[in-house]
Amino acid sequence: MRQAVIGGALLVVGAVCVALGLLPLPDLAALAERVVPVLAFVLGLTIVSELAADAGVFDRLADLAARIGGGRTIGLWVAVVVLAVVCTVFLSIDTTAVLLTPIVITLARRVGLPPMPFALTTVWLANTASLLLPVSNLTNLLAVDGIGLDGPIPFAGLMVWAALAGVVVPCAVLLVVFRGKLFGRYTPVDVRRPRDPLFFWAAAAVLVALVVALTAGVEVWVAALVAAALLVVVAAFRAPSELRPSRVPWSTLVFAAGLFVVVETLHTTGITDPIVRALSGGTDTGSLLLLGGAGGIAANLIDNLPGYLVLEPAAGHEALRYAALLVGVNAGCLITPWASLATLLWHARLASEGVHLSWGRYMALGCVVAPLTVVAGVLALAT
Repeated sequence: MRQAVIGGALLVVGAVCVALGLLPLPDLAALAERVVPVLAFVLGLTIVSELAADAGVFDRLADLAARIGGGRTIGLWVAVVVLAVVCTVFLSIDTTAVLLTPIVITLARRVGLPPMPFALTTVWLANTASLLLPVSNLTNLLAVDGIGLDGPIPFAGLMVWAALAGVVVPCAVLLVVFRGKLFGRYTPVDVRRPRDPLFFWAAAAVLVALVVALTAGVEVWVAALVAAALLVVVAAFRAPSELRPSRVPWSTLVFAAGLFVVVETLHTTGITDPIVRALSGGTDTGSLLLLGGAGGIAANLIDNLPGYLVLEPAAGHEALRYAALLVGVNAGCLITPWASLATLLWHARLASEGVHLSWGRYMALGCVVAPLTVVAGVLALAT
């Protein structure tokens, strides 16, 4: 609700800027052409993920992870890491932070393990593992055109080593922090049967088809909306009670739209020019570290999405500089609660599941893992 209010206020400010001529109509039209497909992708993917969770797809994956773990806590944790990474890479950051978190918490409790190591794993990897594909994070989708790479495979080729660092470094820190809780044994659980097998298999098929389409280079917003439409039709017959207006991510869409308009106005009026000039540079290691570090700082000050938008012109149409900025805003947003919307949503799910983690401890851990991950990711780009 608060996000929707802020987004509405941003839209009002944006409308005033347009009315006063601070954001010319041609610039507004160019902005709409760029961001409407991104918002359409968010809409479609959110609906698909929510309905797939209702169908029990993520529950089944969690149960399979418990079986794969083979009764060893470290094995289960590794399986959850793989699940979180795959979910983030192909279904985006919010799916992991919001939908997967309560599922792994329930899984940990079912096998008699403390949920915190698994819950912190999902939120850290939701952010830091979101570097590999354009669909993994909204910032990536915004950067695709500027980077100039045609399709998800070339994008992955640019980001692969930074993405690997974004998984390895947080996992290493988690192993150190929770070394006393991740080595032991548990009793494997039975794989639960779906309540409605037809709904389950239809949702699983749609998810697989969507992943194939997204990695094959189909327009991401088209693939997401078609998948959402298919799953809505199935749900209308098999689970009509799940088709609620709340499934539409209204607050996220309004917030993002308002944010785009306001930041574009800042660029048009030249307010952000001093920051861009201060960060201008080449593709040497020092320049990339400076831009990546600035991205991490901006994310923790004002959230990763506006942080990216403000600093985007500093990338200067250089693919490596775009990549370094993405490392900063995606992997560096682990300190302040508001650095990533996914983190705020994750903490709300944590509280609803009765798991308590103070923001103070979260920020203290973030001060360790965020700089390490950003530096490792940028150095991986520079090699």
